[in-house]
Amino acid sequence: MLNKVEHIGIAVKNIEASAKMYETLLGKPSYKTEVVESEGVSTLFFQIGESKIELLEATNPESPIAKFIEKRGEGIHHIAYDVSDIEAEIRRLKAEGFQLIHETPKSGADNKKIAFLHPKSTGGVLVELCQDK
Repeated sequence: MLNKVEHIGIAVKNIEASAKMYETLLGKPSYKTEVVESEGVSTLFFQIGESKIELLEATNPESPIAKFIEKRGEGIHHIAYDVSDIEAEIRRLKAEGFQLIHETPKSGADNKKIAFLHPKSTGGVLVELCQDK
């Protein structure tokens, strides 16, 4: 079961410039930066109530974020949902016919286990499942 929106991931070309804009917009500084080498991405997080905004900048031209920006430009990349049991949720969604990008959870930013659903099966929206490690 999906518990809540955990975060919204936003692809950006320049994380420092975008961070300044979001700090002004939100009226608060980010609380965490992290590089996820396996995904070729630098991340920066803002806490907004119970949810977060995650800025994503490519660390190499072959990363999924670089390819996303090349095709679509900067903007919303994914919506992440908090789940209590990511393995059970993956099984449930697969049985319901959703196309998975990851059939087993992997390590993600912000101390999470993550898995993505393909946008072809979710109305064009990249969906991320997140569970605290």
